[in-house]
Amino acid sequence: MPIAHTHVRTLAAVLVLSCATRSLAASPAVDQRASAPVPQPSLSQLSLSIESLVTRVSPSVVQVLVTGYGPIQSGNERDADMVLGRQRSMGSGVIIDAAGLIITNAHVVAGAQRVQVIVPAPAPTGGTSPLRSLVSARGQTVDARVVGTSEEVDLALLKVDLTDLPALPLANYDALRQGQMVFAFGSPEGLRNSVTMGVVSAVARQPDVDHPMVYIQTDAPINHGNSGGPLVNVNGEVVGINTFILSESGGSQGLGFAIPSAVVAAATPQLRQFGHLHRGGIGVNLQAITPEMAHGLGLARDAGLVIADILPGGPADTAGLHIQDVIESIDGVPMDSLLALAFHFYTRHNGDAVSVNILRGSEHLTVRVGVIERSHDQDQLGHLVDPEQDSVPALGIVGLSIDERVARLVPEMRLPSGVIVAARAWDAHAADVSLSTGDIIHRLNSTPIADLGDLRRSLAALSPRAPVVLQIERTGQLMFVTYETN
Repeated sequence: MPIAHTHVRTLAAVLVLSCATRSLAASPAVDQRASAPVPQPSLSQLSLSIESLVTRVSPSVVQVLVTGYGPIQSGNERDADMVLGRQRSMGSGVIIDAAGLIITNAHVVAGAQRVQVIVPAPAPTGGTSPLRSLVSARGQTVDARVVGTSEEVDLALLKVDLTDLPALPLANYDALRQGQMVFAFGSPEGLRNSVTMGVVSAVARQPDVDHPMVYIQTDAPINHGNSGGPLVNVNGEVVGINTFILSESGGSQGLGFAIPSAVVAAATPQLRQFGHLHRGGIGVNLQAITPEMAHGLGLARDAGLVIADILPGGPADTAGLHIQDVIESIDGVPMDSLLALAFHFYTRHNGDAVSVNILRGSEHLTVRVGVIERSHDQDQLGHLVDPEQDSVPALGIVGLSIDERVARLVPEMRLPSGVIVAARAWDAHAADVSLSTGDIIHRLNSTPIADLGDLRRSLAALSPRAPVVLQIERTGQLMFVTYETN
C-alpha cells in the first residue's frame, strides 16, 4: 500500500542520516571543540533594531508611586473592627508632553493621597556595561499632581514640574493591524524599566457589548505594575496604554489589554482642560444588538445599535425617535458599535445638531436631532471665582468658601462647610501639597476650616518647616493630605 512504502522510505532516510552523522563524528577532519554559533545577519539586525527601539522609548516611561489610606488586616481573626492604614501601590505611566504631562490609568491613582513618579535618567551614550546601566537607571523621584481622571475610560493625566522631557507620540490607531509586533513597557511587579515583546492578538476586543470601551489585546507579557505603561509599535509610537490582564493565576497568560491610542488622543485634551471628560448626546440609551435580541424584538438587523430608552423631553424625544429604532449612521458615519458612537460625540457639544439615520421596522428614516452635554457642576465653579481675591498662594490654589451657591453645585458633600479647590494656581512659593480641582478642605491640623478666612488665618499661623495635615474630601471620601511648610 502507498502508506507502507512511504513509511519504508522515511525509515531509510532516517538510517542514512544517522550513519552520516556517526561518520562525521568519527572523522578526524572535524574539529570537535565547541565554538560560538555565528548569528545570522537578519537576526542580528532584528536584535539591534529592538535594542535601538528600547533605548529610545525607555526614557519616556515612568514608574508611578501612590500613597493613600485604606483597610488593612488587623492580624487578629476575631477582631471585627476595620483598621485603616497607610497603603502604597505602584504602576507605570508614559510622558506624552515635554512640559511634564504623563498619562496613566485612573485605577492606578484612585484614592491617592500623594502621587510621585520616577523619571528615568537620560539614556547613556555609547556602549555601557550592565552594572553601569543599572546605576544610571535610578532616575529622579518627583511629586506629581493629578490634573484629571476618567473612570469611564480608565485614564488619568498627571503633571510634574519638569520641562524638556522625552515625550512619545501617539500612533494612528486606524493603522494598527492584527499580528503587528508590539512592546509593553513599565514596572511589572515593581521591576522598573522592563520591556516585553509580543504581537497584537486583536485590534479591537470588547469584553462588554453594552459598554463603549474596546481594547487592544496582546500576548506581550503584562503583569501587575504594568498598568498605565505604554504599548508601543516598532516605530516607538504609543498604540495603547496597558490596563488589565485576564488571568486565573494572577500572572501573565498572554491575555493583556491596552486602551487604544485613539481613546487617549480624544481624552487627553479634555482631562487637561476640565479634569474630566465631556461628551455630547441626544438623550438616548443605546444597546448593542445581539441575535437573540433581534429575534425577540423582531428587528431587521442582528447587529448594530438599538434605542433602549429615551430621555423624556430630550432632543431624541422631541425629534420623534422611538424605542427599538435601530441606529444605522450619524452624520453619514456608520454606527456599528458603542465605541464608534462615543467617539463621534466626544467631538459634539451642547447646541450642535446631528443627522441620524434609523431603521424602524423596514422603513429607513433620517432625523435631525439636537445635541446636549452632560452637565459637570465643577465646571461652573470657574465662573464664581475671582482669581485675585480667592487665591491661596501658600497652597497654590484658587478656592471658594462653601456657601449656598457652591453647595448647590456640590450636592453630595460629607460636611456642610469648608473651602473647595476651584483651580490650581502656580506659585513659586507654594507648598508642595497634592490638591486637585474639586477637593474640599475641611480641617487644617486640628482647626476646622469653615471658609477662606479660616484657611488663610490658619496658614499664616504656621511655623516654617512645620508638618501640616489637611483633612480633605475627594469624590465623596474623607482623607488626610500631609505636607511641610516652606
